[in-house]
Amino acid sequence: MNRRISAHFSSLATSLVLVLLVLSATTSFGRADSDDGIVRVKSAVPMPEAISRIKADIAAKGIKFFFEVDQSKLAADAGIKLRPSTLLVFGNPPLGTQFITANPNAGLDWPVRLLLTQDDNGDVWAVWTDFGWIAKRHNITNREAQFKMATTVVRSITSTITSK
Repeated sequence: MNRRISAHFSSLATSLVLVLLVLSATTSFGRADSDDGIVRVKSAVPMPEAISRIKADIAAKGIKFFFEVDQSKLAADAGIKLRPSTLLVFGNPPLGTQFITANPNAGLDWPVRLLLTQDDNGDVWAVWTDFGWIAKRHNITNREAQFKMATTVVRSITSTITSK
């Protein structure tokens, strides 16, 4: 079982390194713009399609999908109007638990949370917390490669919605 996970992780890592090289050529793709650690990527497709593409890519990568929260529906059920907003929670336990073993408080930020939200102009955005920011928040200094891998994975996943 351990060998199978290692082989899968190694294959995934190789693929994702290639994706990172391509994405790093685009300077504005998925970077935290401020001190709050928030990364935003604009979608080229409507919310339902963005959700569908992201969930399909998560499944194709063999990443565990935990759950989806339709925040706008929850708001509507409470009598509150909210623009479309859906939270997707997913992760790769062999990778994600590396952060929690470094600092148990990192469990506040794992598994990965990806928010899809629509702004007042109708634009759809994929939003997540920058993993470097998470490392600083939890004073994790010994998992640099793992944080880079997590960044690569989420950039790859969100790249599925940046073109029609």
